[in-house]
Amino acid sequence: MTEAVKGPASYFPSIEKKYGRPVAEWKDLIRSSPLTRHMELVSWLKAEHGLGHGHANALVAHTLAEDSGK
Repeated sequence: MTEAVKGPASYFPSIEKKYGRPVAEWKDLIRSSPLTRHMELVSWLKAEHGLGHGHANALVAHTLAEDSGK
């Protein structure tokens, strides 16, 4: 039995379906932004790319967590 995806990654299938871009592309976009703070990035994704708050928050949280683990 496979365990259900939890946390920010659980939003990824609906993000890809709703906005038509793969999650990897969103992560690259976040990493290329001059912004570095979580809520600044969330606000930017919402304002510039039309993402909903939950989707933007999930992408930013997952990307920043990945980058801090390096």
